[in-house]
Amino acid sequence: MKKTLISILILAQLVLIRCQAPVTKEERLEWWKDARFGMFIHWGPVSIKGTEIGWSRGREWTIEEYDNLYKDFNPVKFNAREWVQTAKAAGMKYIIFTSKHHDGFCNWDTKFTDYNIMKTPFKRDVMKELSEACKKEGIALGFYHSTCDWHHPDFPLTSPGGSVKREVSNLDRYTEYLKNQSSEIIKEYGPLLVMWYDVPQQFDSIRGQSVIDHIRRIQPDILVNNRTGAKGDFDTPEQRVGSFNNTRPWETCMTIGRQWAWKPDDEVKSLEQCLHSLIRSAGGDGNLLFNVGPRPDGTIEPLQVERLKEMGQWLTKYGYTIYGTRGGPFKPTDWGVSTRKGTKVYLHILRWSGGTPGITIPDIGIPVINVIMAGGNQTSFVKTGNDYLITVDEKLLQPVNTIVEIEYERDVMGVNPADVRPQSVSFMKPVNASSNLKPSWINHEWVDLKAVNNGEWSGSFWKAAEDDKQPWVEMDLGKSEKISKIILYESGRNIRSFELQSNEGSSWKAFYKGTTVGEKSEIVIDPVEARVIRFQITSYSNVPGIYEMMMFN
Repeated sequence: MKKTLISILILAQLVLIRCQAPVTKEERLEWWKDARFGMFIHWGPVSIKGTEIGWSRGREWTIEEYDNLYKDFNPVKFNAREWVQTAKAAGMKYIIFTSKHHDGFCNWDTKFTDYNIMKTPFKRDVMKELSEACKKEGIALGFYHSTCDWHHPDFPLTSPGGSVKREVSNLDRYTEYLKNQSSEIIKEYGPLLVMWYDVPQQFDSIRGQSVIDHIRRIQPDILVNNRTGAKGDFDTPEQRVGSFNNTRPWETCMTIGRQWAWKPDDEVKSLEQCLHSLIRSAGGDGNLLFNVGPRPDGTIEPLQVERLKEMGQWLTKYGYTIYGTRGGPFKPTDWGVSTRKGTKVYLHILRWSGGTPGITIPDIGIPVINVIMAGGNQTSFVKTGNDYLITVDEKLLQPVNTIVEIEYERDVMGVNPADVRPQSVSFMKPVNASSNLKPSWINHEWVDLKAVNNGEWSGSFWKAAEDDKQPWVEMDLGKSEKISKIILYESGRNIRSFELQSNEGSSWKAFYKGTTVGEKSEIVIDPVEARVIRFQITSYSNVPGIYEMMMFN
């Protein structure tokens, strides 16, 4: 109760126009960790074209074409309050908005460049309106501000993708420009929750830290991520759920579709994918910053809005297992994750292996008082040696996430995270592939094959290269196993036929042939003994890929 009251008081301070008695950075960080879920918004004149913000400059469009898009940018349907209300309906507690991306265009009335929103036909300061709407609705606000700037003449690199070096540049002068704009944003629209920088390129840790020191002189309690070139306050795994880490704060940033900026007819993640990303982030002791890219008229895609509202409906019922929790005391495993708060642990069971629904968790040295399903239904738990076996009535299983609440005799927050034995034989086994898609933003970190072996980075996915005509993924189980079930999760719906093959000497032999995979395909077979198993895609409609590949004996 005391912690809840403190969080409410801190939130109240966050949304004041000016804090009379600012919270400390440590308190702000704790509030941010309690919040768990935020909205990322990438938006600018490039939405007119529907290509990627910043990265399509000098690629899909000439630099001259791209840099003149602002002259036609007139988002007449922009309504800041609608954006904020969408975030609230999703259960999000904060918003991070792009003040400036790598293309240098500024979404506010800045005095340091004419390349800004006030020079468009729209002529409205969208950041001012967003700031006011957040304060009215009780949502914390931060800004994404690109460290690099491929438009600015003093930054040493330019488009495409920061791959071209300018003949003349002045990094010191550009650094002052970056600092001036950062302080302008904080003074005009603060106090802020976060300044979220990105792609430091020419910035080393010393230069990056000088930016952090500069903005902290203006707002000492502001949070800063790890992309100025310096360490910052938290890490930012991209397009994947981060690995379990309760010693260093982290926040996964991920798109609801396939692109950061608006993309026509973009593929939106399923509700299961969206919720699993959030739940796995919380279970790994991290946050989820979930991105939408508004359309050129200023509205957010209705399908994206609907998906976010569905997430919010789930959080209305089960948010108590996410908000204000910390990851653990069990590390993520193939069946799911755990979160904890006080004397309670919440098991988020995302995938069952089949048969009688049951999982085994280790004894953490604190007596268990009770085990129930979320909602109050009783479940069975039996102490077996150093473990507890928990079984669930099959009728009570939920399609997206089955939650089991464990109440312990005393507080579990100080318990060191424990490893949990996986149910699948493929957990964290080595994986190889015929190829790997290299996205246009190749300078960003990119995680691929760990997505298909039940690794903790299960928010990412593997995709084949566009020119790979016979794509495959293979897994080495380490020893011969009798496989009787395989579960596949596809990225998209592009696979038209496939084979599951085992390695027999120098050749591969198919032991199962299938057609479509879709969101989830559970394949039960007569036991096949194999050490190395290949998923061979034999036909597809578009670049194929998968989220997960799980093997069971």
